[in-house]
Amino acid sequence: MSGTDIAFFLLALAAIAGGVTMLQLTNVVHMVIALVMTFVGIAGLYVLLSAEFVAVVQVLIYSGAITIIMLFAIMLTRHHTDERERQTTGGVWHRAVAAISVIAFGLAVYFGIRQLDFGADGSALSGDNAKAIGKSLYSYYTIPFEIVSVILLVALVGAIVLAKKDGKEAGDE
Repeated sequence: MSGTDIAFFLLALAAIAGGVTMLQLTNVVHMVIALVMTFVGIAGLYVLLSAEFVAVVQVLIYSGAITIIMLFAIMLTRHHTDERERQTTGGVWHRAVAAISVIAFGLAVYFGIRQLDFGADGSALSGDNAKAIGKSLYSYYTIPFEIVSVILLVALVGAIVLAKKDGKEAGDE
């Protein structure tokens, strides 16, 4: 086994463990932290695939922005958590079945792809793919890029207006 294989298995394990942990937790903030672990594991897998730009975008957009949006959504909504309202995710049997399922899935994937021939090893890839993406993004796709940025800005302003409106209605009660 090479170092790349070991890194792949560790990053894949981190991504899967983050996803399974997220499903097992009951606190929403802890779920977001487990989701960040999954996103960072997937970004590491992108680095192994020589897609550094996609890895950076994964960390910035998903691990950063989406997680912050989730936390703001959690903080802006009212949560009344009483002990009687809390739902559990199951007992020991539920966790054991989840662990056995993850292990069985991992083994099935391992034995399923072990004999596959993926063709080229990626040595033909451009050494500076971020530069190539940047050139194409800002030369051929300038207008769509700017349109998407304006749409995102409008969505941000709309979210702020809706949050302010909900805050005024909550103060009226």
